Amino acid sequence: MTVRLSEKKISYPSDLFEVSEVTYQSGPYRVKGMLVVPDGSLRTGSGLLYLRGGYKHVGMVRIARMIQYASQGMIVFAPYYRGNEGGEGIDEFGGADLEDAFSGFDVLREDARIDPGRIHTVGFSRGGIMAPPVAIMRPVKSLTVWGGVSNCFRMYEERKDMGRLLRRTFNGPPAQAFRTYLERSPLAMAHRITVPVQIIHGTEDTHVPAAHAREFHQALTISGVQSDLRLIRQKGHRLTPQEQYLWTEKACHWMRQQERGS
Repeated sequence: MTVRLSEKKISYPSDLFEVSEVTYQSGPYRVKGMLVVPDGSLRTGSGLLYLRGGYKHVGMVRIARMIQYASQGMIVFAPYYRGNEGGEGIDEFGGADLEDAFSGFDVLREDARIDPGRIHTVGFSRGGIMAPPVAIMRPVKSLTVWGGVSNCFRMYEERKDMGRLLRRTFNGPPAQAFRTYLERSPLAMAHRITVPVQIIHGTEDTHVPAAHAREFHQALTISGVQSDLRLIRQKGHRLTPQEQYLWTEKACHWMRQQERGS
């Protein structure tokens, strides 16, 4: 079944990249995402599913960020998640909207320019909740979690400013919706992941403290999963554009190593 329904070009001031907005089928909904193709002539190359952080308009997909990944020679697709930018449905913060991530992978897998055996996924911040299930349910080559949430119980306690959002999207506080918080925590699914995992996290991150990275790395290691923990010293949740590009380059180099089996 073809999941891509339509594609609309987005103006970008460089011939080195083709940028477009894709409408695709995700369960019963028509949702949207951004597709960036380097130089427009790539064939049987690598694909990258980028799962954004934030909620609704906070943390929305940015062209400049996607270009950083595409400049490493990857075709990048970044779902906006349902209910955003004209997409149908409601963003559930890792609930039924996980289907948007699964179907987003299928958008890449159906693209003739991409080798289906070379599709990676990256989850940033809230995307850290979205990406591990994709690594379990779809044949990704590798998983990268960047500044990602791994423990939803911890997130609820740490982010008092998000309490109302979490109670709404998780159907209550942890004491009332224990199973939901557990099922959406990557820590609880570490033993089901079989692909190499790269964890990138700033040691001074106050939005998602580095304890999330350390705990996830430990859980993966105990489960026998290859896990590379890369802490960025003295840095927070976001980096400068220059630092971000440098670490994106490092992250994509690691992905290429996984393709080569090294």
